[in-house]
Amino acid sequence: MADIFRRHGEVYRQVHDGRLGRVERRVMNAIELCRTAELGGHVEGCRSCGAIRIAYNSCRNRHCPKCQGQACRDWLSARQDELLPVPYFQVVFTIPAEIEAIAFQNKAVVYAILFTAAAETLRTIGADPKPLGADRSHRRAA
Repeated sequence: MADIFRRHGEVYRQVHDGRLGRVERRVMNAIELCRTAELGGHVEGCRSCGAIRIAYNSCRNRHCPKCQGQACRDWLSARQDELLPVPYFQVVFTIPAEIEAIAFQNKAVVYAILFTAAAETLRTIGADPKPLGADRSHRRAA
C-alpha cells in the first residue's frame, strides 16, 4: 500500500481534494513515510559476523498494514470465536450523491441518521417474509 501511495498518492489527493479530510490525508502520509529514512531509524549489527542492517522506524498508525497487520490478524482471529454458526450476509446502504457533501462535513450526525434508518429498514424487512420470499419454516438447524 505504501508503494501505491508513494506512486499515486499526490495525484489522488489532487483529484479528490474536496473529498479527502485531514484525517485521511494524515493516514496516507503516515503510510507513505512508514519505515523510511524520513521517520529515522537505527543500525543493527551482528557481533559474530559483523553484518550491519539499517532498520527504519515505523509510523505506528493504526491504519498502516505494515505496522498493524499482525494486530489486525490477531483481532480477526479472536472475533472468529465469537461468530454464531449461521450464514452471514453483507448489506450495503448508500446515501444519494446530493447528500455526500453534507455527510462529509457532518459525519457523526448524518451517519447516526443513516444507521438508524438502516436498522429500522432491516427490522421491517426482516419481520415480513414477503419482500425477500423468506419462509421461516425452513430455517436451518444450528
